[in-house]
Amino acid sequence: MSNAGTTTILPEEFGKPLEESLDHLVGNSNKISTEGSKDVLAPSEQRSESDAVHSHGEKSKSWIKRFFPSEETVDKLFNMEHMGNYVIDRVTGKKIFESMPIYVRVGMHLLFVSGCSYMSYSSVEKLLENQSIKQGKIYDETGPEVKEHIEQFIKTYELPLDELLVKDLDQYPTFNSFFSRRLVPTARPITSPNDPSIVVSPADCRMTLFNTVDQAKQLWIKGKQFTLASLFTGDDETETRFAEVQNDSSAAVSVARLAPQDYHRFHSPVEGVIGDIKDIHAVNPQAINEDLNVFTLNKRSVMLIHANFGPGRESVPIVFVAVGAMLVGSIGWSKKPGDKVAKGEELGWFQYGGSTTITVFPSASGVKFDEDLVKNSEHQLETLVRVGMEIGKVSA
Repeated sequence: MSNAGTTTILPEEFGKPLEESLDHLVGNSNKISTEGSKDVLAPSEQRSESDAVHSHGEKSKSWIKRFFPSEETVDKLFNMEHMGNYVIDRVTGKKIFESMPIYVRVGMHLLFVSGCSYMSYSSVEKLLENQSIKQGKIYDETGPEVKEHIEQFIKTYELPLDELLVKDLDQYPTFNSFFSRRLVPTARPITSPNDPSIVVSPADCRMTLFNTVDQAKQLWIKGKQFTLASLFTGDDETETRFAEVQNDSSAAVSVARLAPQDYHRFHSPVEGVIGDIKDIHAVNPQAINEDLNVFTLNKRSVMLIHANFGPGRESVPIVFVAVGAMLVGSIGWSKKPGDKVAKGEELGWFQYGGSTTITVFPSASGVKFDEDLVKNSEHQLETLVRVGMEIGKVSA
């Protein structure tokens, strides 16, 4: 992000407060609700547009309710100011407002929306890298408080314990080990597992889908500098392993955003053979829907998959990108180059933090996404889907 060989230092009067603010945000990021207030919504308390009952976000927004007594007005205000999102539940069809932890939203607002160009300073880049390392250590700590933290996390997000592969919470030595928990195989059934022409969701997520890259850039990926080449290769102009996909302007794109409460292992949307993997070590916060080159600023890992979509399309390269979010701990892969992978089989995992996967399907794949998901995406709405749900298929 900064120019090679240069160091741009944030002025002391801004740098010190920013450092202290980020330090406070990171230091308190593992306190889900231990101080008596919850600034996130549990699944049953994510509100539809017609709901008027105040819930988990009540205390954190109490000051604003003095001016806006209507909960719907507050939600719309938070949505306009990027303090939450409306999403569509694909199963129920309901439009619900999904809050995010206040410390995350405030941090992103400070860095990206406040009007101060903090991200132009290389000193801020280094500060964020240091804070990312610090947060990773917090979630890798062991001790008696780990189980209490896990139990509070389960309670806050109403996580179903019957889905856990390892149900004994004492078996998770760190919070990160629980965060990247595995589920029983029956928890996420795979749509048409033996039909390679059907593409499935790689994650429990809020999904947006676009049948062309240009459409994605027009409606959702707002970064002025966004290109597939920059997403796949960073600033490495000599990289050619992903060229076949990155030069395809008609490629289809799926963006799967994972919230902290989601199951954080991601799976293959197709069957195929794993190709090369490239790590790009940029550690910067994520702010989806801002006018920044967001996905190409963040730490990410890029995997090539030689996908089988059926007769005549037995080895079509697709690119799967795991993108780290604000101060995310790490990205891990369960597969290595040369491994075969079944549709719906685990590819890897994220450590603590909200995260995103992006899958790019070249036009040679013939993949077209399901109409309901595309329609929501065209209205700039994410859709709640789960691992294994059909999201598209190969057109004739």
